Amino acid sequence: MNGLSKDAVNWVEVDAESDGQRIDNYLARLLKGVPKSHVYRILRSGEVRVNGHRAEAATRLAAGDRLRIPPIRVAVRTASQGVPSPVAARPLPVLLEDEHLLAVDKPAGLAVHGGSGVSHGVIERLRAERPEARFLELVHRLDRDTSGVLLLAKKRAALTDLHAQMREGRTDKRYLALVQGRWVGGGRTLDAPLAKYVLEGGDRRVEVNAVGQEARTVVRPMRVLNGFSLVEARLLTGRTHQIRVHLSHAGLPICGDDKYGDFSLNKELAKRGLKRMFLHAARLQCVHPATRERVSIEAPLPAELARFVARLEADGAGQEGGQA
Repeated sequence: MNGLSKDAVNWVEVDAESDGQRIDNYLARLLKGVPKSHVYRILRSGEVRVNGHRAEAATRLAAGDRLRIPPIRVAVRTASQGVPSPVAARPLPVLLEDEHLLAVDKPAGLAVHGGSGVSHGVIERLRAERPEARFLELVHRLDRDTSGVLLLAKKRAALTDLHAQMREGRTDKRYLALVQGRWVGGGRTLDAPLAKYVLEGGDRRVEVNAVGQEARTVVRPMRVLNGFSLVEARLLTGRTHQIRVHLSHAGLPICGDDKYGDFSLNKELAKRGLKRMFLHAARLQCVHPATRERVSIEAPLPAELARFVARLEADGAGQEGGQA
């Protein structure tokens, strides 16, 4: 834990690189090995102080702030505890890395961060693998069951710049999805507003709702496969579950989607080899925050998805009409 005491109160001064960072993210990086749930617990209890005052999880730090951090003890795991899943243990392919950016090819089944019953995710894992990194933050997020390009910033200035690019629509994020049904016509924009809601059991969902936030997705057909369509989706806004809800609302749910898809079809597809959601972040383009050059980061279609498309074609379902 970066030399912090486990038996006495710690006093830490915020450095310039951490200026503007949320305190929960700062503590997660500083207290490596401490469960995120415990970080939020000590924040809620008031045991963490900034310049003598209580701090909320969303409190932004400034260079020179003086933090009081209580003694932190980390339970030692036994050999039978915390065994990583095959997905979590698999090395993350690096698509791009320099002193400002890190882009990895995230596999399906791995969360981007810990929380909501997930002990750790991509960000916690990369921080643990790079203890020398003074700063490492997610630029954006992917759903746990979505694979593909995930971009992180290694400097606060890079994070701020990339967030501005995304707000202003200067990034280009494209996804590949296999949907149920035949896409009719060429590309079009799906622009239904989206709102979040919570199910009785606490699970979060998103729905098309007139009072929701503006959401726009440009969808272009790539290939028709006899009852299925492979499409490219470009995000113009970045709402939670946006592509999944927009396609489902259009009557073309994503194959394997366990929240907004066709559940009976998903069971059938699992027997035929598709055991995950067919949604892949294939490409992300942005302006490099330091060089100002246009950067294009691509992740190949995962082998299990490519195999499933090939199986549809081999079964005689391939309709190579291409554009529809």
